[in-house]
Amino acid sequence: MNFIYKIAETYTEYEQIHKLNYKTFAEEIPQHERNETHMLVDKFHHENTYIICIFDGRVIGMIAIRSKRPFSLDGKIGEVEQHLPFRVKNPVEIRLLAIEQKYRNGRAFLGIAQALIRYCLRMGYDAALISGTMREQKLYGQLGFSPFGKLTGTKDAEFQPMYLTKETFELAVAGRLSKPHINFLPGPATISEDVQKAMLIQPFSHRSTEFENVLTYVQKGLTNLTKAKYVQLLQGTGTLANDVVAAQLSLKDGKGLILANGEFGFRLVDHAERFGMEYDILETTWGQPFKNEEIIDQLKMGHYSWLWVVHSETSTGILNELSMLQSICSTNNVLLAVDCVSSIGTVPLDLKGVAFASGVSGKGFCSYTGVSFVFHNEPIPKSKRLPRYLDLGTYAEAEGIPFSQSSNLVSSLAAALQEYEDPNKVFASIQERSSIIRRAVEKMGFTILAQEEFATPAILTLVIPKEFSSKRLGDNLFLNGFNVHYESTYLCERNWLQISCMNNVSNQNLDKLIHLLSVLN
Repeated sequence: MNFIYKIAETYTEYEQIHKLNYKTFAEEIPQHERNETHMLVDKFHHENTYIICIFDGRVIGMIAIRSKRPFSLDGKIGEVEQHLPFRVKNPVEIRLLAIEQKYRNGRAFLGIAQALIRYCLRMGYDAALISGTMREQKLYGQLGFSPFGKLTGTKDAEFQPMYLTKETFELAVAGRLSKPHINFLPGPATISEDVQKAMLIQPFSHRSTEFENVLTYVQKGLTNLTKAKYVQLLQGTGTLANDVVAAQLSLKDGKGLILANGEFGFRLVDHAERFGMEYDILETTWGQPFKNEEIIDQLKMGHYSWLWVVHSETSTGILNELSMLQSICSTNNVLLAVDCVSSIGTVPLDLKGVAFASGVSGKGFCSYTGVSFVFHNEPIPKSKRLPRYLDLGTYAEAEGIPFSQSSNLVSSLAAALQEYEDPNKVFASIQERSSIIRRAVEKMGFTILAQEEFATPAILTLVIPKEFSSKRLGDNLFLNGFNVHYESTYLCERNWLQISCMNNVSNQNLDKLIHLLSVLN
């Protein structure tokens, strides 16, 4: 937690970069002339992106990344592609790798190399090229750099052209010591060893008794968890499950009402639009819950036969009140459909009185993406008006196995459901993580979009002040080994960053995330 890695962006950081550049490449390595300012501004400074290592509030290490051609190395040895032992599509040049002498114990170098690899993979580069000083060849090798081409420089300052790829990094000491990212994403989930093992077993036929037994276990686990009567498993994502719900709603007479207070509410609108359904939209401000009276007033204004809503609005962190909606729809004789993609497995869920509800394997259940499901509380007949793959009645008539299904995906979901033998324990862990992070970030001065009384514990949406960049904060967390949610268009447009509490994360890593947020904002 002492070393922090980030993209340089402030005047003070750049000033310290120039000083470290001078100290390393003018005083220590006589590559440049000394001067009275004791600062050395790189000739490509305005084209460089600098990854810096900060210790105790001070820049003690750096590396510059430059993608514009020609590279400085092109000018020394000719076009670099002609000298590499492999074909490269999108190389990048890295320069000015420097660490203050007292911190050259390996840790800072290792962290810089890890941050570099993360940055290059994020940007789509397939090889990083550098002129490495001959004085530190052993260290470069430990970081994963491999030599190529001829030496450059002078007798007093010789440099070896070198390349770094994902493969060479992983084979080197630095790669073997590197740890996976800590996952605070709402998906893909962190997969446990038991779920991974289930995914890797030998596939078996979806027509076998073995598959029927696994499917029955999963269906029973899902219905017990939600109090729904029936559930059908689909081979696809939550989008497929919502298409199947839309297909059922399209068979109903009358007009529908869709509630939208976030990105995924409006995606329900898109589902309905594509089915040519008649509907109205009741919209409220993103991050605000719906009020009982506004829904009732809207229902009185039209002859609605169904209402469709997102339970846990992932884009904001709002948890729309399901019991209120169940009561309103029951009183007004309106069929209720619910998108539970981000709520199932993260909060207690009672689907009694809900006509249709969608869910997935890859979020709260922390299994692999690829299985979704639709809950229903009444028998569903087949319909020749719908495509076979979207007809919920076809699944029900075939007792859940109308088409080929992946035994591996269903088996891994079965393994994940074993964690829910005591669901309250899982829900309490998610709530605890959420409360710890919420208290800490609010103390730092961050605003959480959804008020706690209306919020899901599964995801926190941080409203980043206009003078800061949510993308830069997310990038810097990524460089330090933490995955948070910030790159979706709807988040970037609003300068929001999200922290998901769905995944099982140790208290130590919670503390690290909180520490990073405190020093990077």
